[in-house]
Amino acid sequence: MPCHLSRIDIFPVKSLDGVSVSQAAVLASGALAGDRTYALFDGQGRFVNGKRTANIHHLRSTFSEDGQFITVAIDDHPPAATFHLQQQRSDLEAWLSDYFQQPITLQANPDSGFPDDTSAAGPTVVSTATLQAVAAWHGLSLEETRRRFRTNLEIDGVPAFWEDQLFSDDGSPVRFAIGDVVLEGINPCQRCIVPTRDTLTGQATASFQKTFSQRRAATLPAWAPPSRFNHFYKLAVNTNIVGQGGQILNVGDSVSVM
Repeated sequence: MPCHLSRIDIFPVKSLDGVSVSQAAVLASGALAGDRTYALFDGQGRFVNGKRTANIHHLRSTFSEDGQFITVAIDDHPPAATFHLQQQRSDLEAWLSDYFQQPITLQANPDSGFPDDTSAAGPTVVSTATLQAVAAWHGLSLEETRRRFRTNLEIDGVPAFWEDQLFSDDGSPVRFAIGDVVLEGINPCQRCIVPTRDTLTGQATASFQKTFSQRRAATLPAWAPPSRFNHFYKLAVNTNIVGQGGQILNVGDSVSVM
């Protein structure tokens, strides 16, 4: 099948489990509706996420189809607890505070979510073949690799690291289309400690970052601008979507570089 959008993942609460969907609306900000709309914060107003605590990997979360309810559990063990994200937010915060053993607040930003890269706040893009290659480097399953890298849009029908052509040598945006939506590739996504850990246990994979960086350097494709790699612990592409609020991305949409 030609180059196409094969998967859309959104993460309703930043750092918690994702949801695979068949379509996603683009917000006026360029973010995807429902992606990282909520985030956890500590008493000092800092994110509570996988960068700061491996304990977050023991939380399992699922969401109702309308996105209004979250069900949380610890390591899939009962009892699970279900909360309305708006009407029962204080109860959910109390549950999370008990788990993390510190005061936790749940904040919402329905307009743009809480992206890691605020200057490229659109969806992240990777190819299926890229994830398969990285999985093979570390002896992981494709699904576990997806969970580690937490990318929004997955492209199939292309070779590994195809997405490395979606950013330029001089930093100017590279435009590409998914269906009727035009995206701008901005930069390769710099990775943190999260992909080095088992997504269900938080246990670190030995030498993950070192092995990844060595293999990434050795397999950097000819179409990737080398100047954008001051180090090789980078994967997927950060994007912007400008002036297209209300447009819809659909699984199966064709993909082309403009």
